[in-house]
Amino acid sequence: MNQSPLPPTLPATDRTRHRRLREQASLDRAALNAILDAGFMCHFGVVVDGHPMVVPTVYGTDGRNLYFHGSVASRSLVAAPNAEVCVTVTHVDGLVLARSVFEHGVNYRSAMIYGTPRLVTDPETKLAGLRCLTQHATPGQWEYARQPNRKELAATALLALSLEEASVKIRTGGPDDGDGPDAELGIWAGVLPMVTSFGEPEPDPALKEGITPPPHITARSGTRAG
Repeated sequence: MNQSPLPPTLPATDRTRHRRLREQASLDRAALNAILDAGFMCHFGVVVDGHPMVVPTVYGTDGRNLYFHGSVASRSLVAAPNAEVCVTVTHVDGLVLARSVFEHGVNYRSAMIYGTPRLVTDPETKLAGLRCLTQHATPGQWEYARQPNRKELAATALLALSLEEASVKIRTGGPDDGDGPDAELGIWAGVLPMVTSFGEPEPDPALKEGITPPPHITARSGTRAG
């Protein structure tokens, strides 16, 4: 896989140019990478048979490409290599509760990636992409679990979407009505933070006695996800 770095600044294209709330926009590729690194679930939008379809799926990234996969029979994955797609990743950091309903909002970090994905067919590159995807979601799991065999690889479609064209928006801070007339209403205003974290591992009831979760799993308990 090509690991050469992309430019540090995201290009402002017709699709990614920010027309509203420009103060929340960022052209910093580091901000895009931070959003992608913090998560592992995306929503993949594509037109299938003339109708829009948005599919939630697991992703992985190597800083240059976004990888997502599924069954070779998946309608969305069959359509994607011949179509323009949009993939979104969003993290919610809190509810912004203002004095008026109109000023309510959400603190968030979001990214939208545009482009035409390519189907990864070379066996070695496909394995590397699947490793990237697995390690992104659960570091250490690729080496721990059994890796895919030839039959499983043939049944899996892996798509790679370049991170060249992307849009980033980030909202932080409290309500915007603290210096307006509503500040005199005597209504509480502020932010209700939202944090998602991993819990304790829950064993499969079919596990044989004595098999305990490996360190790379237990180490994530209590850590932030997103």
